[in-house]
Amino acid sequence: MKVARKQRLILIALMVVGTGIATAFALKSFNENLMYFFSTTDVVAGKAPKDALFRLGGMVVKGTVIRPDKGMMVRFTLTDFSKEVTVEYTGILPDLFREGQGIVAHGKLNTQGVFIAQEVLAKHDENYMPPEVKASLKKKATTEGKL
Repeated sequence: MKVARKQRLILIALMVVGTGIATAFALKSFNENLMYFFSTTDVVAGKAPKDALFRLGGMVVKGTVIRPDKGMMVRFTLTDFSKEVTVEYTGILPDLFREGQGIVAHGKLNTQGVFIAQEVLAKHDENYMPPEVKASLKKKATTEGKL
């Protein structure tokens, strides 16, 4: 085999290996940053991951928003009108956050089954509900024969 041909073959092999490694890193990164949505019923049923971030959506139950101390921590309950999950969040809530409205929170479950939110997103007007929450509520209503 000629030297030039052997060098081209080695170069092509290195390019294929490099592309494979880059693709593997990209897929691994994508998989680690993927965040799934779960309803409160899914969380109570144990379908949500215990050690990974995910989105939790539902309606804030009226009368459950509590500020245990004078700090920025707030505790409230989310529901999909079937099951309820307690949420704790430390930070400034969105201006549109209020009881009886739909929200989506990003965070993870602690060992007691309380959802520790890192971010809370509220709807932006009275006609809007996050698509995940809307689909979850619609699915719940169809399984109960309400629609």
